[in-house]
Amino acid sequence: MVISILEQYISNQYLRAFVIVLLFFVISEIIYWIFKHIFLKLSKKTKTNLDNQIVEAVTKPSSLFFIFLGLRLSITQLVFSENITKIIYGINNTVLILIVGVIASRILTILLNEWSNININGKVPKIDKNLSKFFKKIAYISVYILIFIYILGSVWGVQIGPLLASLGVIGIAVALALQNTLGNVFGGVSLLIDKNLSEGDMVELEDGKVGTVLDIGFRSTKIKTFDNEILVVPNSMLSNSILKNYAKPNLSERVVVPFSVAYGSNIEKVKKLVMMEIKKIKSYIPEPEPFVRFTEMGDSSLNFKVYFWVEDYIEKWIALDEANTKIYNALNKAKISIPFPQRDVHIKKR
Repeated sequence: MVISILEQYISNQYLRAFVIVLLFFVISEIIYWIFKHIFLKLSKKTKTNLDNQIVEAVTKPSSLFFIFLGLRLSITQLVFSENITKIIYGINNTVLILIVGVIASRILTILLNEWSNININGKVPKIDKNLSKFFKKIAYISVYILIFIYILGSVWGVQIGPLLASLGVIGIAVALALQNTLGNVFGGVSLLIDKNLSEGDMVELEDGKVGTVLDIGFRSTKIKTFDNEILVVPNSMLSNSILKNYAKPNLSERVVVPFSVAYGSNIEKVKKLVMMEIKKIKSYIPEPEPFVRFTEMGDSSLNFKVYFWVEDYIEKWIALDEANTKIYNALNKAKISIPFPQRDVHIKKR
């Protein structure tokens, strides 16, 4: 209707095209203002933050959509050759569809974020953070693949059926060439689904290296060691190896401290004395109950081990240092000898 009115009063095609572009630019600014000053204010009054995020995410793309829609309508007022018109329409329609795709992907990302943060009666989020992150990547890629296929078929007239068939054959060849990469991808999926690893967990690999999980990606997992080194480990290797995760099944960790005393020491006194010192450790927890075991009568000493638990595995090494210090000082103060290896040498005269 607006275009027909412009055609009645403006005879110059270029001027009409300019007026249409200018008109839709003004409309886009009005829409931007409405989103920013009306919809956003209304959404902030609600209890949930979901609508705020959606309004903020779609404001700029929606405004941009109307600018390109104005360009699309202005093109109809200009006369070009058939081929040039087809190319211009194709480019403009491609941009419009991409803008719609951006809006859809942003909304989908926000909804998946909200889904991953669902709490049930104040408990831990039901959806695993890393699994949610993986699903978001898959969803994001899937949206743009569908948009790409739609643009090829609807805008540029590419026959999708034969293309998909060709892609299927190519896909088989690519899958064979990328067996290791695909193995890593599926290894990452299995790690996330089985919940063997999470970001922030401290793990020990089969070669004895210990570090904190920084990121679980499609192909590999990044682990930061205590020496401030980054280990990039293929997911297929992690999923097929024996992995020690200090953060599973919970954060508490058992500490084992071996120590020795000289022959002739009072065993019950040693146990009682060590137990008293263990209970003074800052990170010590009373449950499970700690205990001392007399493990062996060695060549030069009576060997013991004390077992106790700390609340967080991060505190294990600090607690181990503190336990060794306290045990040594307590035994030394009580005049209980801490032996060192020794041998008796007998010399025979000939």
